[in-house]
Amino acid sequence: MKRKRQKRKPKTVTTPRLPLPFVSSFRFPFREIFAALLFTALCLSLVSPASSAAAELYDRKPKPYALIFGTVWGPDDHPVYGVKVKIRRTGQKKPRWELYSDHNGEFALHLPTGKADYVVWADLKGYKSPAGKTLQLVSEVNVHIENDERADIGLHLK
Repeated sequence: MKRKRQKRKPKTVTTPRLPLPFVSSFRFPFREIFAALLFTALCLSLVSPASSAAAELYDRKPKPYALIFGTVWGPDDHPVYGVKVKIRRTGQKKPRWELYSDHNGEFALHLPTGKADYVVWADLKGYKSPAGKTLQLVSEVNVHIENDERADIGLHLK
């Protein structure tokens, strides 16, 4: 007959407790403080050229511009959303700028400064009004710009 092997219990080893070391003198951490100061100086030297470049960007004056700001009005004198607005110079045939009216029926376009005449109109091809009516533009609007100024206009639909 075979004997069953008995599991051996692990031996427990106890280590003697050592007394806490007695500190007779305090050593000031000069190396750690010096390393921290050196690291801080290095970081500041890297940041200062970037901050001076950013300061130069903020010191620049913005370029002047003219602005055409308008609103597209529907037949019931409510603003109309999503209408394509086209703008061109008076002497040109094709529109140079195209934008859409926002939820307040408003649109805005930055233009170069100087004397110029512009024609603004609404392109209603493919536009479906919420009521299902077909809308038509009453007339194109001519805008004269002298310099860096704002011109407020309204495009009325019927």
